[in-house]
Amino acid sequence: MSTSSADGADHEPGATTTPPVLGTIGEPGRPGRLTVYFGAAPGVGKTYAMLDEAHRRLARGTDVVVGLVETHGRSGVVAQLEGLEMVPRQLLEYQGKEFTEFDVDAVLRRAPRVAMVDELAHTNIPGSRNAKRWQDVNELLEAGIDVVTTVNVQHLESLNDEVEAITGVRQRETVPDHVVREADQIQLIDLPPAALRRRLAHGNVYRAEQIDASLSSYFRVGNLTALRELALLWLADRVDDALTTYRHDHRIEAPWPARERVVVAIPGGPEGETLIRRGARIAQRAAGSELLAVHVLATDGLPSAPPAAIAAQRALIESLGGALHTVVGEDISAAVVDFAMGVNATMIVVGVSRRSRWREALSESNGVEIARLAENIDIHLVTHEQARAGRRTPVRTTPLSWRRNVIGWLLAILGPVALTGILHLPHDRIGLPTDLMLFFALTVAVALVGGLWPSLVSAVTGFLALNYFFTPPTGRLTIADPENALALTVFLLVAAAVASVVDLAARRTSQAFRARAEASALAAVSRSVISGEDTTRALVARLRETFNLTGVSLLERDSDRGPWHPLAVAGTDPALDPDAAQTVVAIDARRVLALRGPVLPASDRRVLEAFAAQAGVVLEHRRLREEAEHAKALQQVDAVRSALLAAVSHDLRTPLATIRAAVDGLISTDVRLGAEDTAILVGTVSDSTARLERLIENLLDLSRLQTGSVRPILRATSLDEFVPLATEGFEPAEVRVEVPETLPLVNTDPGLLERVVANIVSNAVRHAPTGVPVLVTASSTRRDVELRVIDTGPGLSDDLKERMFEPFQRLGDASRGGIGLGLAVAQGLATAVGAELVAEDTPGGGLTMVLSVPLAVEPVK
Repeated sequence: MSTSSADGADHEPGATTTPPVLGTIGEPGRPGRLTVYFGAAPGVGKTYAMLDEAHRRLARGTDVVVGLVETHGRSGVVAQLEGLEMVPRQLLEYQGKEFTEFDVDAVLRRAPRVAMVDELAHTNIPGSRNAKRWQDVNELLEAGIDVVTTVNVQHLESLNDEVEAITGVRQRETVPDHVVREADQIQLIDLPPAALRRRLAHGNVYRAEQIDASLSSYFRVGNLTALRELALLWLADRVDDALTTYRHDHRIEAPWPARERVVVAIPGGPEGETLIRRGARIAQRAAGSELLAVHVLATDGLPSAPPAAIAAQRALIESLGGALHTVVGEDISAAVVDFAMGVNATMIVVGVSRRSRWREALSESNGVEIARLAENIDIHLVTHEQARAGRRTPVRTTPLSWRRNVIGWLLAILGPVALTGILHLPHDRIGLPTDLMLFFALTVAVALVGGLWPSLVSAVTGFLALNYFFTPPTGRLTIADPENALALTVFLLVAAAVASVVDLAARRTSQAFRARAEASALAAVSRSVISGEDTTRALVARLRETFNLTGVSLLERDSDRGPWHPLAVAGTDPALDPDAAQTVVAIDARRVLALRGPVLPASDRRVLEAFAAQAGVVLEHRRLREEAEHAKALQQVDAVRSALLAAVSHDLRTPLATIRAAVDGLISTDVRLGAEDTAILVGTVSDSTARLERLIENLLDLSRLQTGSVRPILRATSLDEFVPLATEGFEPAEVRVEVPETLPLVNTDPGLLERVVANIVSNAVRHAPTGVPVLVTASSTRRDVELRVIDTGPGLSDDLKERMFEPFQRLGDASRGGIGLGLAVAQGLATAVGAELVAEDTPGGGLTMVLSVPLAVEPVK
């Protein structure tokens, strides 16, 4: 933790300070911009560069202040502070020492255009406005103040374990990655390890007595090289995210080879392992490259390869640092290229086709078609043992249902035969044009029902039937009249064209339905975000319903190699491990969505990414809510502890001092006491002991309630079992009990309820006027028995009634003793036994405490 002594001035040496003045923050409602100077290790020059930017902005006329800079005694940094306005620090006291910290309120009052705040990951001294300096920076940004700050790679939360493994030092001051990642600008301050070690040896980083130890431990060449690589790779990921966002915003579909990203197309056969290893070797040639594999399933989602083989290849690629993705596509080559372009790949590795040569002569292999479709992506063809061994060619499916396909083929085969028979029935002879129109109508009907191929078969069959049966000379496949030949040729071409148009329209309709469903799903996700729906259970349930899946799981693990455990599941067969899922969508490094059921097509990944993004938002909101609740609980505990210490310092000391004084008087040999004086001192000891006993009992009861260790034993009980015990310590002039003996039994814990009544009565006696006893009475209703403790004291206002059950609320009765625990304990114990305690006004003045205890379900026999 970097702190500065308060001795001397509250500003950096050599810096100029001016009295704070009220400024005007820039554009109303505009959040401030965050600039981060990012480095691999201390001493690379981040603070110096930050102050250099401050001078540049100041020279341009920008209102710049230095909110906080840690010089660490570095002369160069001290010199850079010359001419810059410094905001005085705030002075804090902690454990008997004085420290200075960043004064957020002073900067907000000053309201500059730009504030320089050093060491973003710094942990503030307890008692500061915020626990972390990055939270201070967030307040400035929300106020519209631009902030320039510094941070080292070892302070990033996600890299904490890696840094410890490299350097052997656990960094206790960290900043969440998203704070730095979401910065408007990140400037890398880089310095080679040798140059940094020279700077350290010259005394430009640490004091002379720290140089040797630093050079031999943290600042070893290997450590600095590894930290530098971590910084470069982390920043490269951030730049890659920015590039992806830019391409998406500008609708740039063509890949940009900014980073080597190799996609391996695996068919699922035994050659997949060869392709994966070759792709891994290619990826390893370029530092920072990424290895991905893609397996394409048919549109029906049924696996075209043994699941065990796919699982083995998934394990292989993950062991090599890559990831396997499964997509669905009607055209395998197009699906591979679409995936590669979607991830901005620079190379596709594909195996040589397993088709025989004669089949390749009839149609292009996947490798050739991928090379044709991927215009801006390099293609690497890999030979393997299964090449030319032959394989089953996937059937290109149609968007029409199987029922329509069957009917279409029946119409294509039987329709021309039936129509030919009908036209040969005895009737007046119709001309060839009418025959052409009838066969053309049949072809259109087949196209509407069965799509492209059945209609083409129908057109060809109709062409042959017209030629053989209806075009002179009939009975032969020759045509005497050229005009008839032209008519038949036009018929065939138009029929084929109409069939193609109808098939295209069917495909476009299917795509339109898919786009509408996708838009509806995205709209539902957007509505849930706007409406504030943040339950992971609702999210996975909607995802399962949207894609008709059998199970959806939101999985998390504590470390990169740790076991997965579910955060939320939906469906009858959710996957509890990503390996058991058909589709896996990553939310972040340690959270995934695992989907079981039909494998989703590649076009649905946009919707899945939207769900994954919302899941990330939900988890982040839940984490922040839990942190807020934890912080609130800690705040309450601190408040209770402070109040307890303040109260105990007086209320425990008073009876102890009284007991000590009385005992000293009794045992003193200097004074001879009479019987009456002795009795008075003994009575004082007894009263003070009783008071101390009640105080300790209340403290113990409150502790048990706060820790949840109260375990009531409920049974049917009469009021006579606990009311007399609760009031026996009071004189008849103080308490009058009028509880009828005919009241029904109640269901409660008599021991705990006795403590409740005793505390209520004790509180009422303290506030009742002298000579007016507190009345304890009871009555029954259909559901419970109401025990009333009535006093005629000063009473309480409505706002005080709302706070009277909080711990350490004396409400103006400090002069009467007690630390304000009685009613808090009474309320807690009453709730524990299922009773209800409320306060009402006493008619004529005073306060009535009403304790409602539920009736026993069954009477005791």
